[in-house]
Amino acid sequence: MSKLTRETSQKNLLRELWIGSLSMILLALTSGAVVAQTPEVITNASSPAVSPEQLSASFAEVARVVEPAVVNIDTKGKVPDVQVEGDGEGEDDILEFFRRRLPSRPSYAVGSGFVVDPKGYILTNYHVVEDSSRITVRLQNGDEHVAKIVGADEETDLAVLKIEAGDSLPYLRFGNSDAARIGDWVLAVGSPFGLARTVTAGIISQTKRETPSGNPFQRFIQTDAAINRGNSGGPLVNLRGEVIGVNSQIATSTGDYNGIGFALPSNEAEYVYKQILNSGKVRRGYLGVYLDSVQKEFADVYGLPEAKGAIITSVRDQEGAAYKAGLEGNDIIVSVDGKTVESAQDLISKIASIEPGNDVVIGYLREKGNKLESRTVSVQLDERPSTDLVVEENERRSLPVEERAKQFSPLGLTLSEMNPNFNRTFTHRGVKLGEIFESNDLSGLIVRSVDPASFVSDVKDSSGRPALSEGDLIHRLNRVNVTDLDTFNRIADRLKKGSPVVIHVATYDRRSRTVVPRIVQFTIQ
Repeated sequence: MSKLTRETSQKNLLRELWIGSLSMILLALTSGAVVAQTPEVITNASSPAVSPEQLSASFAEVARVVEPAVVNIDTKGKVPDVQVEGDGEGEDDILEFFRRRLPSRPSYAVGSGFVVDPKGYILTNYHVVEDSSRITVRLQNGDEHVAKIVGADEETDLAVLKIEAGDSLPYLRFGNSDAARIGDWVLAVGSPFGLARTVTAGIISQTKRETPSGNPFQRFIQTDAAINRGNSGGPLVNLRGEVIGVNSQIATSTGDYNGIGFALPSNEAEYVYKQILNSGKVRRGYLGVYLDSVQKEFADVYGLPEAKGAIITSVRDQEGAAYKAGLEGNDIIVSVDGKTVESAQDLISKIASIEPGNDVVIGYLREKGNKLESRTVSVQLDERPSTDLVVEENERRSLPVEERAKQFSPLGLTLSEMNPNFNRTFTHRGVKLGEIFESNDLSGLIVRSVDPASFVSDVKDSSGRPALSEGDLIHRLNRVNVTDLDTFNRIADRLKKGSPVVIHVATYDRRSRTVVPRIVQFTIQ
């Protein structure tokens, strides 16, 4: 056989292998439906051979339907104001100069999320919105909405957000992540580096992958679809357009994509989402013990037929479920309600998936002399303790009415009314501002703080400094004189998104030791 003939045969063989591989890849598409707001059926598997162009068309169709439900998330972090202190009188002018030009510098971050309910519920990673003072969600059409946290679960690093979009939004449905197979094609959609609605493709590299930073509730789907910073919280979808994972972590030596990404399986994500929606948090069953896994060496020494089970190293809670049921250190738990326990992590997952307060039957082995006795016991589960993830909005609602009005006034401003006693006692940076404003025949409300979560904290004046700062006096709001909180709140409560706002402000300038009138103008966001 000539060299040319051999090369031609090799090329034909490679081509046949390539087409055959693609045929197998797309075989699952014969009855698949891309789901979002308007599902569409992909029907390109009628032919036994599928071309690369057809595979590309399948990717494009999935991306077209999925993208409208994927959102960009911008967060503003909580950062304290820059403090510039001094003792000498001669420093006042310089300190005030820098105080006005060194405002708080909040951190900003970007992430991803996806709509899971047309009413505006969004799923994302908790670390995307953790410690944020304000969360802004940008939809595919460019509309922006301020989001509130409905609830969060630190164990799975998930958070549920809610926006008031006013319209029925395109959304994604959860698929069955247990059906995901190594080698299946997947698409990752998100906002890496802030580049909204970026789509990458790859395969599932492994399932039920544990990572060093993970926990028993994070057994990831591993993928080689490109995931970078900003992809966190975005969906990993199959070729039916179903969410099978939430992109959460990457393994990297550089901080960016190295070919190994991890997505929390959709079955776990859906469970967390429904729990948060129903009760505001995730309630998990809990035994109250420390555990280790049975490994080969332990099985050999104790004569176990398999290296399976979870060893109680100690009972941590002397009033907990395990203690009350009579479980002890060195007991080996081998089953829960008849289901085999593979390891300590598997036991935690099984127990956590059961509602607290329910009874479960624990099968375990207890050492008696040289033998292991097989036993069972009924245990009423406690609730697994977790980090308290209280939503700020819920905190506000729990405050007494008078305290809420004092701390959280409209527009994110904390204000104080002027009165003779206040004017005599209130001091701001060593100056009795109340007395100074009063001597200038000014009355109104003194700004005590500006909530960094409010959009007002981002409003700047023409010089680029914060339009409103601690110590400013507000004496007019939208053409109405305001000398008390009731009047201010009544006007501010009528404002809505798009409303124009004009505030007349008086600011004491320490450099010139004079009161400077200013006008602050902005539109409600």
